[in-house]
Amino acid sequence: MAWWPFSKRREPQLAAHPTGDRGMLVFSHTSEVIRAEKVLKEAGRPVRVMGPPPEIQSGCDLVIEIPIIEELNILKVLEQARLAPLEVVPVSGPLLKPVDLCHVKDFGRFLMVRAANMKLTVDKETRTIVNVSGGGCPDVPYLARELVGRPLDGAPRPRDLGHTLCGYALELAFQEMVRRCS
Repeated sequence: MAWWPFSKRREPQLAAHPTGDRGMLVFSHTSEVIRAEKVLKEAGRPVRVMGPPPEIQSGCDLVIEIPIIEELNILKVLEQARLAPLEVVPVSGPLLKPVDLCHVKDFGRFLMVRAANMKLTVDKETRTIVNVSGGGCPDVPYLARELVGRPLDGAPRPRDLGHTLCGYALELAFQEMVRRCS
């Protein structure tokens, strides 16, 4: 099956809202963001994990973008799961816009997806994972060992292997790579 050029199919995302219609949930720890994202998606809430703008960084490298009109419902879901954000920040201008975590670079035969500080590179001809790099978490060498040399469709999911911010970011890169290679 030919996979080049990449399909334009995208996963569901938040609807485009004018500035002021979105907000960000700020948490103190990455693990809370990951748990909150899972709880909210299971509850059918339209959320997406993003990088925080510099103006609101609080030690955690992730925020959850929400439609601000859903704030009360979202906070209720989180309360039931015993999760509480440090704050809810309305996106009130371009400086408070969350940052997209995924970036793609085409090197001819190779395609690299970077999510936060983690990079996943695939040989476009064979769909084989040729490199995993970046991050600073202790599980990065293990993740690389488990993924490099495997075909994209036969590799284990990073989310099933790692439980750190680097593992989470690598899962985002993996999902984007799979999406682009479909």
